[in-house]
Amino acid sequence: MAKKIYIGNLSYSTTEDTLRNQFSQFGQVESVSIIMDKFTNKSKGFGFVEMTDEKEADDAIATLNQKEIDGRKVRVSVAEERKFRE
Repeated sequence: MAKKIYIGNLSYSTTEDTLRNQFSQFGQVESVSIIMDKFTNKSKGFGFVEMTDEKEADDAIATLNQKEIDGRKVRVSVAEERKFRE
């Protein structure tokens, strides 16, 4: 089952290809998305990576958390389901 990973504190210049390259060192990457502001179309500084294998995802989280990517130490953790306000 795929595991979704949250990446925070991204540099605004980080691309989805950069994240794909970083995470693909640990295994198969299913999807990558950097969240963009809908008005300015600029990065909001966080994104998500989905990896196919849970063990590979755990290895990526452990290794890449607090690692510098594009000049910023990123926060990497398991993505939590968003709770919608009613």
